[in-house]
Amino acid sequence: MAIRTVRVEGDSVLNKKCREVKEMTPRLSELIDDMFDTMYEYNGVGLAAPQVGVLRRIVVIDCGDNPLCLINPIIVETSGEQCGDEGCLSVPGKFGQVTRPNYVKVACLDRDMNPIELEGEGLLARAFCHELDHLDGKMYTELVEGELHEVAQAEDEEEE
Repeated sequence: MAIRTVRVEGDSVLNKKCREVKEMTPRLSELIDDMFDTMYEYNGVGLAAPQVGVLRRIVVIDCGDNPLCLINPIIVETSGEQCGDEGCLSVPGKFGQVTRPNYVKVACLDRDMNPIELEGEGLLARAFCHELDHLDGKMYTELVEGELHEVAQAEDEEEE
C-alpha cells in the first residue's frame, strides 16, 4: 500500500470522464488500498480515482462510521437540501458553500463486484455527490455559491 500523489485543480485528468470497471484485478485492488491510504494521509472524507490520476469509476469514502468502496456508482434517488462548506483534496486549503441533497441513495458494486445500494444523509450524502461528480470530470468549485475562502488553521496543537 502506498500514498499516491493527489492531482490538483488545473490538472486535465480532473476534467475527464472515467471508464467503468468491468472486473476486479489485483492492480485495481491495490489502487483501492492506496486510495484509502491516501485519503487518510490527507485527512479526507472521500477520494475518487481521477484524483490520483486513474480514470476509473472508483470512489472511497469514510465519514467516520464505516469505510466504503464504491465501484461504478450512480445516484438513484435524492431528496431534501443542505447547504454548507465543502472542500476537496484537489483544491487544498480552500472551502466554498455548496448546496447538495440531504439524502442520497447510490447503486454500485462493492469491492467484490457485488451489486449493492447505499444510503446516506448529511455529510455522507454530500460525499456521495462530491465524489461521483469527480467521476464525470466535475469539480465542486463549479457549484460554489459565492467565493472560495481559505481554511482556518486549527490552533489546538499550540494550546496543549
